[in-house]
Amino acid sequence: MKRRDVLTGAGALALAGCAGEPACDTAAGDQQTFSWKMVTTWPPNFPGMGTGVARMVEQIERASNGRLKIHVYAAGELVPAMEVFDTVSRGTVQMGHGAAYYWKGKSESTQFFTAIPFGMTVMEMNGWLYFGGGLELYRELYGEFNLMPFPAGNTGVQMGGWFNREINSIDDLKGLIMRIPGMGGAVLERAGGTPVTLPGGEIFTSLQTGAIDATEWVGPYNDMIMGLQEAARYYYYPGWQEPGPTLECIINTEAWALLPPDLQTIVELACATLNDQMTAEFSARNAEYLAELEQDLSVEIRQFPADVLKTLRKYTDELMAELIDRDPAAAKIHASFSAYKKKAARWSALSEQAFLNARST
Repeated sequence: MKRRDVLTGAGALALAGCAGEPACDTAAGDQQTFSWKMVTTWPPNFPGMGTGVARMVEQIERASNGRLKIHVYAAGELVPAMEVFDTVSRGTVQMGHGAAYYWKGKSESTQFFTAIPFGMTVMEMNGWLYFGGGLELYRELYGEFNLMPFPAGNTGVQMGGWFNREINSIDDLKGLIMRIPGMGGAVLERAGGTPVTLPGGEIFTSLQTGAIDATEWVGPYNDMIMGLQEAARYYYYPGWQEPGPTLECIINTEAWALLPPDLQTIVELACATLNDQMTAEFSARNAEYLAELEQDLSVEIRQFPADVLKTLRKYTDELMAELIDRDPAAAKIHASFSAYKKKAARWSALSEQAFLNARST
């Protein structure tokens, strides 16, 4: 004990004796502590997304030995869900978690970094982001808003949504009021529907009261916990609108610059861990909840008709062509996104898709 006290005292004296020296400044900086606030777009303690974020910040605190503590505020606790982007951009809080396509009002190009209808699966998105140039484009775009983004979660291929009417043809989408964000909403609008963007905490009541006719959310796991099966009868697949939706952690760039390199690395690794673990969680839980949902006689699980999907894809292509024609940033990102998708699709066809087809025969 005495030896430890002597060493501690000697270390303090050494630091005091070389104030201003680069080596001493680094050592002192490595002991600095940070207390951050984080706002999210998810309801309090929401399974998968909200609980995943809580697990991530706990890992950051433990890995940093308490040097970086982050207090998480769910949607509405500090700011509304749809104000997360602006709140972090301004530096009011240091950190946020949500989905990039919520911010298409800031830049339509943000949509590429969550999901594009008929786009890429989770594995393909991760390939593009980490090894195909996507992350560099992501950070270039968000740098304009004083933000540093990280991929931080993915729910995998989603369901097409809950409907209070049957969808037998593209005409059945006309007049439909549906909660559907991002480019999927624009596709619905072209089909004659009315898209609305609602945070998760408002979806059930809106569907139950008839304020909306349909909603997409995630899949059996989250949807059943929210009780959506009690508010609509028809559950459609596949999730054409979100084949591999990436979630994001965003950090104010000034706050990020203040972190020493070791804490930056801890944050980066924690985000990457969440990106993997959330995908695994949804894969496991969706399978469990689907089995339960299939026993519910009040619910009909249906596949979208092929001609409906074909028309929705046509509208997607039209809207994408219009977007890249009017937005140079979108054109740049789309060139990278579409080139990677083309290569990845060929490999997916020969690997996972071919195997799944073989397994089902």
